[in-house]
Amino acid sequence: MAPLYEAFPVINSGHLEVSSVHKIYYEECGAATGVPIIYLHGGPGGGIEDTDRQYFDPSHYRSILFDQRGSGKSTPHASLEDNTTWHLVADIEALREHLKIEKWIVFGGSWGSTLSLAYAEKHPERCLGLILRGIFTLRREELLWFYQGGADMLFPDFFDAYKAAIPAEERGDMMQAYYKRLTGDNEEEKLKCAGAWSRWETATSKLIVDPKYIEKAEDPKWALAFARIECHFFVNGGWMKDGQLIEEAHKIKHLPIVIIQGRYDVVCPAKTSWDLYQALGGTSNIGVEYKILGDSGHSAHETSIEQALVDAANKFKSIKT
Repeated sequence: MAPLYEAFPVINSGHLEVSSVHKIYYEECGAATGVPIIYLHGGPGGGIEDTDRQYFDPSHYRSILFDQRGSGKSTPHASLEDNTTWHLVADIEALREHLKIEKWIVFGGSWGSTLSLAYAEKHPERCLGLILRGIFTLRREELLWFYQGGADMLFPDFFDAYKAAIPAEERGDMMQAYYKRLTGDNEEEKLKCAGAWSRWETATSKLIVDPKYIEKAEDPKWALAFARIECHFFVNGGWMKDGQLIEEAHKIKHLPIVIIQGRYDVVCPAKTSWDLYQALGGTSNIGVEYKILGDSGHSAHETSIEQALVDAANKFKSIKT
């Protein structure tokens, strides 16, 4: 299995105005005339990182990465106004048109897989294929498992810290209780809850708890965008019918798709990726590859997942535009 490519520079970047409120930051990397591939980051609210472009061979791919509304270098920071799944899908199309790209490969993990599916199911004619990791489809059962009860059976110590930010009488609906505080006027409480929410997710993202990874949550700017935007999307069910992305998977069955899943993913358990695989035709669909990795959790920054993602991108080099 191949490691990440060595670091390489951005060849073009800028801000695209997508509404009267929002400007999204984007980067182009690799070969200017290469096969286009778009990277959709997680969260929502996580923003892109420099290593995100290193899955893609810079001699072959024209990779495009962008910070979704309210995230990273996009403005305004942590904004919830006009920030829904379908606004983000429209932003992807606006970026494609801005960059004069006809079709591209869509690559996303965790929330990025959610957005990849939402985009591809709405615009299958613009997709050359999909590479998906740590599948999340925003079903209510998935949200309740992680934020209300289920994952706490495996990480009770970290869940207690997440729970402690909310008064006992409001813990019957943790997401709603967090949302009230993350959108409230008490700035101290808002930052406290942003940190607690973000620490819960970073603590549980790897098979082996990584204190360095948890430190991401100590950055108040990052944590605020991450927690506010995630919670905003989750209490609103992504502005989709529950189960919609699985139900509409038939719209993309004709595309080449690779699904990469950590066996011990607690944030987005393997059942969701399996449901998606079956909805795409399972073993009867030779165009869909399902890879479950027995030594990994959720994070894209675990070695075997990194290598599997690089391998998938290398395999997709056979795709012609």
